[in-house]
Amino acid sequence: MPHESKFENIMQKIIMGRPAAYADIKGSREFSRIRGRVNFFKDGGGTVVYAQIYGLPKKQDGASEPVFGFHIHSGRACTGNKTDPFADTDGHYNPRNLQHPYHAGDMPPLFANDGYALMTFYTERFLPRDILGRTVVIHDMPDDFHTQPAGDSGMKIACGIIKA
Repeated sequence: MPHESKFENIMQKIIMGRPAAYADIKGSREFSRIRGRVNFFKDGGGTVVYAQIYGLPKKQDGASEPVFGFHIHSGRACTGNKTDPFADTDGHYNPRNLQHPYHAGDMPPLFANDGYALMTFYTERFLPRDILGRTVVIHDMPDDFHTQPAGDSGMKIACGIIKA
Protein backbone atom coordinates (compact mmCIF):
# COMPACT_ATOMS: atom_id res chain seq x y z
CA MET A 1 0.00 0.00 0.00
CA PRO A 2 1.37 3.46 -0.87
CA HIS A 3 0.59 4.98 2.54
CA GLU A 4 2.46 2.23 4.38
CA SER A 5 5.60 2.78 2.32
CA LYS A 6 5.29 6.56 2.90
CA PHE A 7 5.09 5.95 6.65
CA GLU A 8 8.09 3.60 6.54
CA ASN A 9 10.08 6.23 4.60
CA ILE A 10 9.25 8.89 7.20
CA MET A 11 10.20 6.64 10.12
CA GLN A 12 13.48 5.72 8.43
CA LYS A 13 14.32 9.42 8.02
CA ILE A 14 13.65 10.04 11.70
CA ILE A 15 15.65 7.06 12.91
CA MET A 16 18.60 7.20 10.54
CA GLY A 17 18.51 10.53 8.74
CA ARG A 18 20.04 13.89 9.43
CA PRO A 19 17.40 16.61 9.79
CA ALA A 20 17.39 19.48 7.30
CA ALA A 21 16.81 21.82 10.27
CA TYR A 22 16.45 21.63 14.05
CA ALA A 23 15.74 23.76 17.10
CA ASP A 24 17.18 23.15 20.56
CA ILE A 25 14.45 24.09 23.01
CA LYS A 26 15.12 25.78 26.36
CA GLY A 27 12.65 27.00 28.94
CA SER A 28 12.39 30.52 30.30
CA ARG A 29 13.93 31.36 33.67
CA GLU A 30 10.65 30.38 35.36
CA PHE A 31 10.51 27.09 33.41
CA SER A 32 14.24 26.32 33.30
CA ARG A 33 13.74 22.54 33.46
CA ILE A 34 12.24 22.46 29.95
CA ARG A 35 14.66 21.13 27.34
CA GLY A 36 14.36 19.29 24.07
CA ARG A 37 14.80 19.28 20.34
CA VAL A 38 12.54 19.69 17.35
CA ASN A 39 13.85 18.18 14.10
CA PHE A 40 12.58 19.07 10.63
CA PHE A 41 13.04 16.55 7.80
CA LYS A 42 12.26 17.45 4.18
CA ASP A 43 9.98 14.85 2.65
CA GLY A 44 8.73 15.42 -0.89
CA GLY A 45 6.73 18.64 -0.94
CA GLY A 46 6.51 18.90 2.82
CA THR A 47 8.18 18.48 6.17
CA VAL A 48 8.20 15.82 8.85
CA VAL A 49 8.37 17.43 12.29
CA TYR A 50 9.73 15.31 15.16
CA ALA A 51 9.65 16.84 18.65
CA GLN A 52 11.09 15.45 21.89
CA ILE A 53 10.57 17.72 24.90
CA TYR A 54 11.13 17.03 28.59
CA GLY A 55 10.85 18.96 31.84
CA LEU A 56 7.38 20.27 30.97
CA PRO A 57 5.44 21.49 34.03
CA LYS A 58 2.77 19.28 35.48
CA LYS A 59 -0.77 20.44 36.18
CA GLN A 60 -1.27 21.89 39.62
CA ASP A 61 -4.37 19.78 40.38
CA GLY A 62 -2.58 16.56 39.44
CA ALA A 63 -5.82 15.33 37.85
CA SER A 64 -4.54 15.12 34.29
CA GLU A 65 -1.53 15.72 32.12
CA PRO A 66 -1.33 19.19 30.59
CA VAL A 67 -1.46 20.12 26.91
CA PHE A 68 0.79 22.86 25.51
CA GLY A 69 0.52 25.19 22.53
CA PHE A 70 3.27 24.56 19.98
CA HIS A 71 4.05 26.94 17.11
CA ILE A 72 6.67 28.31 14.77
CA HIS A 73 6.91 32.07 15.27
CA SER A 74 8.16 34.60 12.73
CA GLY A 75 10.69 36.23 15.07
CA ARG A 76 14.36 35.30 14.95
CA ALA A 77 15.37 35.53 18.62
CA CYS A 78 14.42 33.82 21.89
CA THR A 79 14.76 37.03 23.88
CA GLY A 80 12.28 39.41 25.44
CA ASN A 81 11.53 41.34 28.62
CA LYS A 82 10.33 40.80 32.21
CA THR A 83 6.69 40.28 31.29
CA ASP A 84 7.38 38.14 28.19
CA PRO A 85 10.79 36.47 28.16
CA PHE A 86 10.27 35.51 24.50
CA ALA A 87 8.61 38.72 23.21
CA ASP A 88 11.05 38.90 20.30
CA THR A 89 9.62 35.71 18.78
CA ASP A 90 6.81 37.90 17.37
CA GLY A 91 3.62 36.24 16.09
CA HIS A 92 2.98 32.92 14.41
CA TYR A 93 4.87 32.29 11.18
CA ASN A 94 2.27 33.28 8.59
CA PRO A 95 3.78 34.06 5.15
CA ARG A 96 0.42 33.73 3.36
CA ASN A 97 -1.40 36.09 5.77
CA LEU A 98 -4.10 33.55 6.70
CA GLN A 99 -6.39 33.41 9.74
CA HIS A 100 -5.50 31.21 12.70
CA PRO A 101 -5.32 28.12 12.71
CA TYR A 102 -4.19 28.18 9.08
CA HIS A 103 -0.86 29.93 9.70
CA ALA A 104 2.08 27.96 8.34
CA GLY A 105 3.48 27.93 11.89
CA ASP A 106 0.36 26.49 13.57
CA MET A 107 1.29 23.01 14.72
CA PRO A 108 -0.55 20.33 16.73
CA PRO A 109 -0.37 20.72 20.52
CA LEU A 110 2.11 18.87 22.70
CA PHE A 111 0.52 16.32 25.02
CA ALA A 112 2.69 15.84 28.09
CA ASN A 113 3.12 12.59 29.98
CA ASP A 114 4.96 12.97 33.28
CA GLY A 115 6.66 16.11 31.92
CA TYR A 116 7.69 14.50 28.63
CA ALA A 117 6.21 14.98 25.14
CA LEU A 118 7.01 13.12 21.94
CA MET A 119 5.33 13.98 18.65
CA THR A 120 5.73 13.39 14.93
CA PHE A 121 3.61 14.83 12.17
CA TYR A 122 3.78 15.72 8.49
CA THR A 123 2.88 19.12 7.03
CA GLU A 124 2.94 20.74 3.60
CA ARG A 125 2.60 24.24 5.10
CA PHE A 126 6.36 24.84 4.96
CA LEU A 127 9.68 23.30 3.98
CA PRO A 128 12.65 23.31 6.37
CA ARG A 129 14.40 26.01 4.32
CA ASP A 130 11.39 28.32 4.77
CA ILE A 131 11.69 28.37 8.55
CA LEU A 132 15.46 28.66 9.03
CA GLY A 133 16.25 31.38 11.56
CA ARG A 134 12.66 31.44 12.87
CA THR A 135 11.67 30.28 16.35
CA VAL A 136 9.78 27.33 17.82
CA VAL A 137 7.70 28.31 20.86
CA ILE A 138 5.95 26.25 23.53
CA HIS A 139 3.05 27.94 25.35
CA ASP A 140 1.66 27.08 28.78
CA MET A 141 -1.87 26.44 27.50
CA PRO A 142 -3.26 24.47 24.54
CA ASP A 143 -4.20 26.29 21.36
CA ASP A 144 -7.99 26.62 21.09
CA PHE A 145 -7.76 26.69 17.24
CA HIS A 146 -10.15 29.61 16.81
CA THR A 147 -9.23 32.69 18.88
CA GLN A 148 -7.48 35.30 16.74
CA PRO A 149 -4.69 35.87 16.17
CA ALA A 150 -2.91 33.11 18.11
CA GLY A 151 -5.32 30.60 19.65
CA ASP A 152 -5.29 31.94 23.24
CA SER A 153 -2.29 29.69 24.02
CA GLY A 154 -1.14 31.69 27.01
CA MET A 155 2.36 32.50 28.12
CA LYS A 156 5.46 31.53 26.13
CA ILE A 157 7.43 29.15 28.36
CA ALA A 158 10.11 27.72 26.05
CA CYS A 159 11.81 28.61 22.79
CA GLY A 160 14.42 27.52 20.25
CA ILE A 161 15.90 29.06 17.11
CA ILE A 162 15.64 26.91 13.97
CA LYS A 163 19.08 26.16 12.46
CA ALA A 164 20.44 24.12 9.57
